[in-house]
Amino acid sequence: MKKLFYPAIFQTEDNNAFSVFFPDIEGCNTCGESMEDAYEMAIDALGLMLSYMEDNNMEIPMASKPQDIVLEKNQYLVIVEFDMLAYKKKHRSQAVKKTLSIPSWLNDMAIENNVNFSQILQDALINTLNIK
Repeated sequence: MKKLFYPAIFQTEDNNAFSVFFPDIEGCNTCGESMEDAYEMAIDALGLMLSYMEDNNMEIPMASKPQDIVLEKNQYLVIVEFDMLAYKKKHRSQAVKKTLSIPSWLNDMAIENNVNFSQILQDALINTLNIK
């Protein structure tokens, strides 16, 4: 999945903090004490919601065109960049056990040469899938 860009509405609050919501993704809301904090929280909220939708085979909504979004007083439009692969690497790196079969002669040679089977499989998958 490529990088996604979603418009977020940042709204200033009475205490100079920011509330954030995504008009294209119902229930995707967060807040932050500063613009920087709110932006980081927005990335996390977007990641949680989009990965939940993907895991549950829900359709990922298209992003609205920024020019189509109407703002109210004390609201600012901010485009939030989201990289699903980077998010998954950061938040879903737990090991998953896989069972596979190889010829016994190849297994014997690999053991003799102290080959790390898990690392070889990871490297091969990264290479095959062109993951950078």
